[in-house]
Amino acid sequence: MKTVIRPSADLRNHYSEISRQCHESREPVIITVNGRGDTAILGLQEYDQMKAELDLLRNLAEAEDDVTNGRVAPIQSTFDDIRSLLMARKNG
Repeated sequence: MKTVIRPSADLRNHYSEISRQCHESREPVIITVNGRGDTAILGLQEYDQMKAELDLLRNLAEAEDDVTNGRVAPIQSTFDDIRSLLMARKNG
């Protein structure tokens, strides 16, 4: 789908149309000021999905950095540590 570009006056005068367009197409609408791109309007569902994907990518990058720099432990050791913490909470 092609990028939709609208002038800022449309945001004031045709908000409901722009909102509907974002939700139906699931694509952003670019708002211009003086002929230049200024703002991207995006449906909340798409925004939430994009944010979740960025969070996942950050977590994966951190995990990759941990592996690269040797900050890893055997899975059994990790489970043993978790089990010990849970038992300490239960008995504490």
